[in-house]
Amino acid sequence: MTALLLAHAGATLAMAGLAWFVQVVHYPLFARVGDDAFVAYEAEHVRRTTLVVAPLMIVEAVTAGLLLVLSPSALTAVGAVLVVLVWLSTALVQIPLHRRLERGFDAPAQRALVRTSWARTALWSARGAVALALVA
Repeated sequence: MTALLLAHAGATLAMAGLAWFVQVVHYPLFARVGDDAFVAYEAEHVRRTTLVVAPLMIVEAVTAGLLLVLSPSALTAVGAVLVVLVWLSTALVQIPLHRRLERGFDAPAQRALVRTSWARTALWSARGAVALALVA
């Protein structure tokens, strides 16, 4: 169980840190890339970001599910709900906005990405608190 908790906390805290970095630094800088280079930049951003976040998100989701099954509690239930909300936000809001940006810089889409990603940042921050509470 210790290894499961540590894998869960590690993936969750890594994603929380990445969410803050992307939210505060990376997404706002999209507006400064320039129209000529933006399509290539966005494609490379999506490719490279997926390489980093996909394994972490999968580990986080799988370990959250395992914790819910193996050690059911209010805390593991809250953690699982937060994981579902993060995935829903990603699939239903952020990915479609990235798809719009893949066609070229779109200022309203970029601003919406920054604005809506605050919810994911808050969710991952809450997930980090839950993961730390589970470890403690």
